[in-house]
Amino acid sequence: MSLGIHSGEFFTLLGPSGCGKTTTLRMIGGFETPTSGEVFIEGQPMHDVPPYKRPVNIVFQNYALFPHLNVAQNVAFGLSVKRVPRPEQERRVREALELVRLPNVGERKPSQLSGGQQQRVALARALVNEPAVLLLDEPLGALDLKLRKAMQIELKHLQQQVGITFIYVTHDQEEALTMSDRIAVMEAGEVQQVGDPVTIYEKPATRFVADFIGESNFLKGQVLSSERDRLVVEAGGGQVWAPAEDVAAVPGQAVTLTVRPEKLVLVPPEQANGASLTGVVRETVYLGTDTRYVVGLATGETLIARLQNIAGKGLGEFAVGDTVRIAWALHDARVLTN
Repeated sequence: MSLGIHSGEFFTLLGPSGCGKTTTLRMIGGFETPTSGEVFIEGQPMHDVPPYKRPVNIVFQNYALFPHLNVAQNVAFGLSVKRVPRPEQERRVREALELVRLPNVGERKPSQLSGGQQQRVALARALVNEPAVLLLDEPLGALDLKLRKAMQIELKHLQQQVGITFIYVTHDQEEALTMSDRIAVMEAGEVQQVGDPVTIYEKPATRFVADFIGESNFLKGQVLSSERDRLVVEAGGGQVWAPAEDVAAVPGQAVTLTVRPEKLVLVPPEQANGASLTGVVRETVYLGTDTRYVVGLATGETLIARLQNIAGKGLGEFAVGDTVRIAWALHDARVLTN
């Protein structure tokens, strides 16, 4: 891989277990040695620099707090190793605990704190050393869902406040989309795509990215023609449109068409307008905010549509067995050639 991570950004390595994201993080931190290539931090090569001398700190999923030390002593540990004068230690520890909104727990032991509080102490301990780069290896993985979502927002606000480069490892797509300035999606040791959250979600470069980030529909197709800004594609038993931008596809080429479930529009057959496909509703699932429809096509393929339950739309609009037309806006589809 070759990655450039900007100073002061929240950069996430995202991918399934075993894809290489933690190994990449460990190479940046100096805990693993690359077999080839070089790691640079702030323009300086790190090949011969041991972990404790690199301008980085790491936060783990299991917090790794010392149980026999109180919170203040845990946070001050790195400063003590560097022999920072005691008055400065106390000041920086106080500031770090205030930063993570735990100003009054310095005398407590880690066992007296909740999981979320322990994670904040681990962050304070990493930030008190004022690293150039903070490495975070799935630090919210041990928290319950509600607390994890709250900590995602806090962590992003904290990064913006301190201005330190965060490199974050996760397999949670929503977590990556919520916090990141940019995301590198990884699979089997390779970077599939790098981009901001909107680009990664709306314009996936590969089928893996489209399938891993959120939910996607895929249809096998063939390009029929190219008309200015759009491609006409034969797929799903009909002719549909997709944007031609950033796609090197020519007439006759086999492609995969992908579109997100929430981008699909279902209408009765007589209301169809423009390019659309015909299908039969096979399943409906009420999900509260929206209804999920599974629609079977003449080709044997299925499409999943999610319609919001607002203003009479979505909820009970179609029943199993109904024939519907499926359409989408031109810019909501994506043609993949790989």
